[in-house]
Amino acid sequence: MRELGHFFVANQSEILDQTITHLELTFISLLIAVLIGIPIGLLATRYERISGPVLGTVGVIQTIPSIALLGFMLPLLGIGPTPAITALFLYALLPIVRNTYSGINEVDGSVTEAARGMGLTNGQILRKVELPLAAPVIFAGIRTATVINVGVATLCALIGAGGLGEYIFRGIALNSGVMIMAGALPAALLAMGFDFILGLIERNMSSFLKPLLYGLSAVVILISAYAVPTILEEPPFRAGVGGEFLERADGFEGLRKRYEFDLPVVEMDASLMYKALKNGRIDVGVGYSTDGRIKAFNLRVLEDDKDYFPPYQAAPLVKQSFTQEYPEAVKAINKLAGKISTEKMTALNSRIDNNKESSQAVAKSFLDSLGIKTREIQCEDPDIKIGGKLQTEQFILAHIYQMLIENYSSHCVGLKTGLAGTKIVFSSLKNDEIQLYPEYTGTGLLVLLDPAQDTINRLSNKPDKVFEYIKEQFDQEFGLQWLKPIGFENTYALVMREEQAEKLGIETISDLAAYLRS
Repeated sequence: MRELGHFFVANQSEILDQTITHLELTFISLLIAVLIGIPIGLLATRYERISGPVLGTVGVIQTIPSIALLGFMLPLLGIGPTPAITALFLYALLPIVRNTYSGINEVDGSVTEAARGMGLTNGQILRKVELPLAAPVIFAGIRTATVINVGVATLCALIGAGGLGEYIFRGIALNSGVMIMAGALPAALLAMGFDFILGLIERNMSSFLKPLLYGLSAVVILISAYAVPTILEEPPFRAGVGGEFLERADGFEGLRKRYEFDLPVVEMDASLMYKALKNGRIDVGVGYSTDGRIKAFNLRVLEDDKDYFPPYQAAPLVKQSFTQEYPEAVKAINKLAGKISTEKMTALNSRIDNNKESSQAVAKSFLDSLGIKTREIQCEDPDIKIGGKLQTEQFILAHIYQMLIENYSSHCVGLKTGLAGTKIVFSSLKNDEIQLYPEYTGTGLLVLLDPAQDTINRLSNKPDKVFEYIKEQFDQEFGLQWLKPIGFENTYALVMREEQAEKLGIETISDLAAYLRS
């Protein structure tokens, strides 16, 4: 708790900004849902033929997984607040529409008949009888929608909309419980606070009704005058960056200082960055040099002319005990040493990212091309588990190692791929949850070892020197061993759309920095 308290104090300004963004996303979407959902619910009560389709449609929307709904928004609305607000609005519709429909229908028919007998028109009956009697039920739907939106809004960080989810996803990528709690705790407190306040209003609806209407009017005016223009404002030139890269030792802050530039950043899921870049929603992306989408999307990799990024040779990482317990497996694994060039890895990635082939099929065809056995082995109780990060090539490499070990040793292999970040997969290895995963020397140097700057300068970004250094240090500090490098390097890279980079005359990161300063 003390560490969490220190984190809140040190990052109070950013946490406050993200909380405000979170509230804006929640209330703007909720306001739109109220303005549209209540009339839809009223129409459903007046025209019974449409009530089934209406309630069915909003019900189906609610069943779509949140992350999938956000993904559907990207091709239509891009990244940022607009798709986030749209998705949250759709999620808020069901409780509002359903409760409006139920609340009006539950009004006693004898009451409405008495009102009609007194000469009231249908509109007057709705305003003076049905809505006041149904108000508690309708408000309960708004209360439910509010709590739902506070929670779902955390996922909006994945598409660059900001909010408290940014801390949650950074924490997941870095295996930092403190960072996860920095996002989750304020979000949970907001949800509980709103639920309590709205529950209090709901229980005292008659006394709170007029102040509530005045309050809603003030909120509408405030949002119209400030929140909507602010949250929908987009900087003229911006970069899409994954949460892990923002916190890494070889990440964005160091890059910004090395090249002396200031570039607005949209934090977003790395897998969505390429689509956002291709569609012009961002101008610069932080990607991987072997990613197959770079060529397919006609992107330009900017030259790292100041050698900021270290060498990122790929190699298997295992515990020291693994080499003694599984010598046959080590021998099988080393059959891949030096066999995949950077160009070849890029081509293999492209087959998955662009041609939509399976990682297992790509791994098998590659090994077949080398004349290596790829017979499928059926086993139920794996004694070796191979892990991997959430990157295309890590899925390919995991399947390659599985086939090598099972065809050239007596061991059975299980896969635990798609782990969400370096620290998570590294911790899994140290805790014996996996026995092997592909890692990169640059990540090992700057993220896992984090040596002094004079050590980094002494290594001079030389691949052989970096590999020998981390091999020795991992043995001493962690009891881990790097096996023979696979052959390719996968460095971080700044990428831009080719036509935009050509138009602006940007070939290197220094060119980008000069353009940003101009």
